[in-house]
Amino acid sequence: MGVGGTLEYISELMSIGHKQKKRKQLQTVDLKVRMDCDGCELKVKKALSSLTGVKSVEINRKQQKVSVSCYADANKVLKKAKSTGKKAEIWPYVPYNLVAQPYAAQAYDKKAPPGYVRCQKSGEPNQ
Repeated sequence: MGVGGTLEYISELMSIGHKQKKRKQLQTVDLKVRMDCDGCELKVKKALSSLTGVKSVEINRKQQKVSVSCYADANKVLKKAKSTGKKAEIWPYVPYNLVAQPYAAQAYDKKAPPGYVRCQKSGEPNQ
């Protein structure tokens, strides 16, 4: 057993008592946040940027869309966005070309941005 093997063995003995944390993957969380002015946009951006693990915050006010690249959980990001007092939800739309029947009653939404329809779960019954 060489010096390298000895160091690995000692390292393993030392780390047995310590739990190794699983590193979270970088993910993009898309939110729909109601924003009317520059002040609203700045307030949301500042709040989300202060969250631990956030790398970038991109806002498209015309579509009411906020994209957050982060290591944090999507629910934590949503909760932080709601803490600003703005109406916020996980981005509910998908591009219309990914839906089999984009103009069906359950999928079509007048408020959706151009080129998007409301995301429908395949297991939901039609109401």
